[in-house]
Amino acid sequence: MSKKKKYYVVWKGKKTGVFSSWDTCKKQIHGFEGAQYKAFSNKEEAEKAYTKSYNDYKGKDTKKPTISASEKLKYGNPILESLSVDAACAGNPGKMEYRGVLTKSKKQVFIQGPFENGTNNIGEFLALVHGLALLQQKKLYNYPIYTDSKIAMSWIQKKQCRTNITFNSSNKELLAMIKRAEEWLQKNTFKNPILKWETKAWGEIPADFGRK
Repeated sequence: MSKKKKYYVVWKGKKTGVFSSWDTCKKQIHGFEGAQYKAFSNKEEAEKAYTKSYNDYKGKDTKKPTISASEKLKYGNPILESLSVDAACAGNPGKMEYRGVLTKSKKQVFIQGPFENGTNNIGEFLALVHGLALLQQKKLYNYPIYTDSKIAMSWIQKKQCRTNITFNSSNKELLAMIKRAEEWLQKNTFKNPILKWETKAWGEIPADFGRK
């Protein structure tokens, strides 16, 4: 089954406008601080969105909660003064990238990739370690960090990336990053709460790449 085409609006970036591919969109936002962009399911909707403000659409294309209002109350609300991380991978394995954003404003604070022959779980793990190291560097020792990956949370607890993919010349850079991340976990302690982002209650995590 062919993948449904997406259109991408960039309100703030190196170039702004409506773009018909993620690769073109990424060139406009990669390394651009405070980039504002969203994915849309059709060109008409994207062109209409471009004439409006990013704030009119921020969070509106996220996955709708799949639980009742009473069930949602059990989860409460996410802590907005926090960091959210996520990964995206085209294939399994495939081209992988990850990033971190401020949960409240969705301001991107780091992005890495794409890396060849990676997996989403590896990206989620590296994103968490990257986020933890950044928070330590900024002396935000109790600042929470959200992930929607239980697997990545367990790997952090074990201080080991328990992937079973094969490493070769195509992804040796990724292997080196994993080794550095594991070494950082072995040598450092942290108090930052690592919290599970409850997608079914709150919608997609703010760091989501918006390609679903």
